[in-house]
Order: sequence, then C-alpha cells, then structure tokens
Amino acid sequence: MLQNTLEMLKSAQRGGYAAGAFNVENLEMAQGVIAAAKALDAPVILQTTPSTLKYAGVHVFASLLTALVREAGVTAAVHLDHGNRVELCRQAAEEGYTSVMFDGSDLPYEENVRLSAQVAAFNRARNITTEAELGAIGGKEDSLKAEIAYTDPEQAEDFARRTSVDSFAIAIGTAHGFYRGEPKLRFDLLEAIRGRVSTPLVLHGASGLSDRDVSTAVSLGICKVNFATELRCAYTDAVRAFLNADAGAYDPKKYGAAGRSAVQALVMRKMAVCGCAGRA
Repeated sequence: MLQNTLEMLKSAQRGGYAAGAFNVENLEMAQGVIAAAKALDAPVILQTTPSTLKYAGVHVFASLLTALVREAGVTAAVHLDHGNRVELCRQAAEEGYTSVMFDGSDLPYEENVRLSAQVAAFNRARNITTEAELGAIGGKEDSLKAEIAYTDPEQAEDFARRTSVDSFAIAIGTAHGFYRGEPKLRFDLLEAIRGRVSTPLVLHGASGLSDRDVSTAVSLGICKVNFATELRCAYTDAVRAFLNADAGAYDPKKYGAAGRSAVQALVMRKMAVCGCAGRA
C-alpha cells in the first residue's frame, strides 16, 4: 500500500531505525527494490530525480511506481528526490507522489526558506510530505555539482521553524556519488542538530559509506537514508556481465532480469543496515 511518507518517517523516528530510500531509473530497478521490501517485510521509499522524470515523464513514473506498489502489496512511499523547481514539485504531488523534496540548498538562505515554505504549504493541503535541504551535500546529483557546506545547528532550528517542512536533509560530510578516500562524517554536528530539531532528518549520499557509518547515523537520529549511485552500478554491472557472457543475447527482459536481481540483493543488504527489516 502507498503510505504517507511523513507517517513512515515518524514510525522510523519512534522505532530508532531509518527508512531506506532508493533511486530507480526504470521498471526493473523499481521491481528489484519492491521485491527486497517484500522479502524483508520492510517499508521502502522509491525515488526519482528530475533527470529521470525528464527522460520518461512525471505521469509515466508516478503511474508505474504506484501501480507496482499496489500490485505487490508492500508498504511504500513514492518520492521526488532533489526537485529543483517549485513547478516540478507541484506536478509530482498532483500526479500521485506521496512526497517531494524541494532542493534550494544552492540558493541564498532566505530564498531557500521562502521557497521551501511555499512548497510545504502547497503540499500540506494535499497531505503530501515535504523534504528540504539545508547546507550542501557534496559531489554531483543529476547535473548539479556542489562542495560540502556543513549544516549549522542554529540555522537548522530556524529553518525548521520558519518553513514547517516535514523532513530535511542535512550536510554532515556525505557526498553524492562514490567517495575518493574515506569520508569523515561529523556525527557531533548530527547530534547538535538533533538536539535542536524534532523534524525527521535525512542522510543523502549514502552510497559508498561503511555500514558502521550508516548505522551510527541512524542511531543518532537519521530517519531516512538515500541510496542512488550503488543501485545504478549494481544494475549496470549485472546487465554488462550478462551480455559479456552471452554476446548473442537480444531480449531486454532477460538481461533486465539480471539487473533486477542485483538491485534486489543490494537493497536487502542496505535495508538490514538501516534496521527497517520487519518494520512494514
């Protein structure tokens, strides 16, 4: 069943675990994520980025993901990740997404506050959950590149109060994509923010983090953990291996199934780390 994303995050907050949020690019990746959730009886968040929606259309992905969730009978939310325009956030909400992220982290602070509050007000009237971002997650997401700008705890408190968003992503040293070297996460910063803010907190850029770092972040109050790059690599590597082993293969269903299985296996491992298995 489709679940309100905020309800899922509040349950995670009360239970001391995190909901795994997984970016999907096509049918098979979505099927793999859903199969993992069903196998582990775990709540799950399926995410798409603006570039994915540009490729196939908001209506297409909203229809696809909601249909897959209902058919499988899993507890799931459908989320717009890194929505970079207010209009896109509204469109996703109107098409059936249960939550949207407005990412104004590259804007001046006051403009980020104003637009995040605007999106939150629009969504609240429709029972749609709003995520925002404060600080800047490093690396590259879609076509956007950013250096890490750590979230300030005092500013986080002000941001939560003035925007009334339902959750927000904080910058504590993670980055989008894979890491060069070992990341140094600011868990002290996470604890300070958690002490000031009751809003569910989100960790972006979890691909490539150690299981220990993810578990520690969850134990300190992270309620949602985003995974993207690792899923893309798992899917692509499995398809590539299938085609290398059978150069004459031409049926997309066969090599797509290999990618789907790889995604399912990876997602099951990540769900175990997040502690959400058996929580649906």
